[in-house]
Amino acid sequence: MNKPAFFSAGLVLALAVGASLAVAADSNPRPLSKDVGPANTACDMHDKGSAAWIGCVGQANAALKGDEAFYAGYWLAKSGKFAEALAYLKEAPQTDPRVLTYIGFATRKLGDVDAAFAFYDKALALNPDYSVARAYLGEAHLACDAPDQADAQLKQIALRSGESSAEYADLARQLADYRVADYRGSKHNHKRKRRCGTPVPA
Repeated sequence: MNKPAFFSAGLVLALAVGASLAVAADSNPRPLSKDVGPANTACDMHDKGSAAWIGCVGQANAALKGDEAFYAGYWLAKSGKFAEALAYLKEAPQTDPRVLTYIGFATRKLGDVDAAFAFYDKALALNPDYSVARAYLGEAHLACDAPDQADAQLKQIALRSGESSAEYADLARQLADYRVADYRGSKHNHKRKRRCGTPVPA
């Protein structure tokens, strides 16, 4: 006689647990990478940035081919070795928007946010549809407490690459995180004061 009621209660409980798990999963999404890094079958067997990897890649100098220099610079930047990354990236072709973007990224991470804007500007002048540069540019605007400028780049990414792109997802997540932190800071009277750079035209 009580089976239907028991079943209903169990169903409600299962749905509630499922909803809770879904909320938890959504609140801690796995970050997406803005792009897929370059590969080198000979060197990828080593840990990026390790002595063995550097030995495989070679030292940063003019003898390196452009794609080799970008490969090394990209992965060193992604590994947090920004000064070392710049040594390689500056040996790569400065007519490649990928190179200019990661020079900007490494420069910003070393603390010179204003200088980074110029590299993003050059990258987008070469290829306005290169949404990876726009995503990093959006990050730079957030570092300068300019969320409206970051949002403008997010809209450009949506137009050029779509809202399902990794670049859009990455910048949207960072913008959302910024706004949550900004809201919490405002509740405790912590005002952001960082202002820097000249906005890059869309």
